[in-house]
Amino acid sequence: MGFERIVSVLQGVDSNYKTDLFTGSLEVLRSLTGHTEKDMLANFTPYRVICDHVRSAAFLIADGVVPGNAGRNYVTRMIIRRAARFGTKIGLKEPFLAKVAEAVIAEYGDFYPELEKNKATILDNLTREEVRFARTVEAGTAHLQNHLDEIRASNKSSLDGNIAFDLYATYGLPFEISRDIAREQGLDIDEAGFTAAKNEHSKASGGGKAMGKLGGEDSEYFANIFKDLQAKGKLSASGVEYDPYNSPRLEGEVLALAVNSESVSSASLDDVVEVILPKTGFYIESGGQVGDEGYIRFSPSPSGRGQGEGWEIEITSVRRAAAGTITHIGQVISGQPKVGDKAVAEVDITRRHNIMRNHTATHLLHKALHEILGDHARQAGSLVSPKYLRFDFTQPDGMTSEQIERVEKMVNEAIAADMPVVKVTKSLDEAKKEGAMALFGEKYGETVRTVSILDSDSSLSENADTKYSYELCGGTHIDRTSDIGAFIIVSEGSAAAGIRRIEAVTGRGAYELINKRFKTLKQTAGSLKSSVEEVPAKVDALQDEVSELKKELANLRAQSALTTFNLQLANVKTVKDINVLAVEIPDANVDTLRMLADKFREKYPKAGAAVLVTGLTIIAVVTEDLVKRGLKAGDIITGIGGKGGGRPNLAQGSLPEGNVTDALNKVVKSVEEKLK
Repeated sequence: MGFERIVSVLQGVDSNYKTDLFTGSLEVLRSLTGHTEKDMLANFTPYRVICDHVRSAAFLIADGVVPGNAGRNYVTRMIIRRAARFGTKIGLKEPFLAKVAEAVIAEYGDFYPELEKNKATILDNLTREEVRFARTVEAGTAHLQNHLDEIRASNKSSLDGNIAFDLYATYGLPFEISRDIAREQGLDIDEAGFTAAKNEHSKASGGGKAMGKLGGEDSEYFANIFKDLQAKGKLSASGVEYDPYNSPRLEGEVLALAVNSESVSSASLDDVVEVILPKTGFYIESGGQVGDEGYIRFSPSPSGRGQGEGWEIEITSVRRAAAGTITHIGQVISGQPKVGDKAVAEVDITRRHNIMRNHTATHLLHKALHEILGDHARQAGSLVSPKYLRFDFTQPDGMTSEQIERVEKMVNEAIAADMPVVKVTKSLDEAKKEGAMALFGEKYGETVRTVSILDSDSSLSENADTKYSYELCGGTHIDRTSDIGAFIIVSEGSAAAGIRRIEAVTGRGAYELINKRFKTLKQTAGSLKSSVEEVPAKVDALQDEVSELKKELANLRAQSALTTFNLQLANVKTVKDINVLAVEIPDANVDTLRMLADKFREKYPKAGAAVLVTGLTIIAVVTEDLVKRGLKAGDIITGIGGKGGGRPNLAQGSLPEGNVTDALNKVVKSVEEKLK
């Protein structure tokens, strides 16, 4: 018995939607429709659907889940679109959801401050999605209705799933909306068929590639290995020890080897092998951060095998193959590793440091986006790799150049401030009370790892007032911001509707980019015979010069085309008292052809038809008196084998690859055939 049902009992009403939790939004909605309360209650379903869905969408957007095409973002989109569609049932034609949302925010904002904080984002996303859906639904529902009429006429009760998917793929009409419309008319849609068609489309576009055994289908196999190692006393109940933060180099016994998901006692050169050790310091890919790479090598002992029997495995990934089991995946590059061998597992520390720089820079970037754009700019996905970082965030519009520069500058100033980065494990409740930022959609246990970037060394006590940035994060980070070196934004663009994406580089990557760009700048300066500082002015001067030369060239070509045209006027043919010209004008453009078409009509204001060609572009012109006699410019183009269209007296198109002369020779015949 949830909160709303308790309220309905206390307030003596027969519906959750008749409690004061919905009074404000219902009143706003009723004022928009002009209905009386009696009218509203007589047709209550649209009202309650709209108010309920707007409330849900407002909370989702406040949590950073903006409308999109996949996952939780798609859920938000569907909630908004279903509310918008029910609005049409009560006569609402203009965007209205934001007005209802304002009432929701006024009702709940005191208890849920994130609603007030993100009010502008909520209202903007609702209206934007409502307008987008209005365009989609207008075309899609018309086609859907035609199909529903057809199946009703054929005495069927369900629409084919392939047709429903075609409506989704072609017109953007979501399955859920199609299904609602069908059910309202006593019909249904084959959901299994829709899903099959969607999956087939996904596979055809490369989105449905099956994963092999190393993708997770062998968890039972590795679970059995874990049980066996436990029984032998090789592993405790907690399984393989995992410490990617303090142990980049660990020694241990090779407990198990697997090749092609089959247990082996030893592996050979070039085998792709999975190795289980009692503990590991390799980071497993999660939270947007890629996994570690490195090596596992034979560790000789005084009484063990000689150095000549050593072996080495190059590790390219690490995974949790089953509960308690972590495997290192790699290729044997020398020797023959055996179960029972002593080994040392060593993370590629240079690569790890590059990842750590990018990850800490991601936290600084998140902070800068909040400061420059506002608190609505929340993380919506990320990738932290050794080469670059990618950061997705909620933002309806693209950033300006000035905003990008300010964000980049703010991050670099934080780097130069040499702030300490403190990593502490504590309870989730404690971290949240302290104001740690949690990412929507991430799953957290009772104990979490927090990453604080502190304003100064004197704040190592983690006083909340001195934290520059404070997030829940299980990734690896550097110890001081200055270790990042430099931060450069490489690009900013759209990742999805309402989601922007920044890609940036730090450390070695930033140096390489700076070096590459500076070399390019010096080479450009050399070509321009100027200093580096003078390059912008030199380029501007060259662009002005090129622009003037282009104008001169265009004028010369236009004059040349006009000369050619005037000479060809002597070749005008008379066909049934009509003046017909068919001529090729080399090195002209469309504007020039249009100018020549006007010249032709000046010369022949009546009884004139002309075809002008440059390259494969064609323009046909016909005087108004001939249009009345049934001759249209577009018909002439199609009559000589071209494609195109336009007004009856002027049409533009193209000729197929081939002999232009042959096409021009057909003009007279085409005019004769089309003329009444």
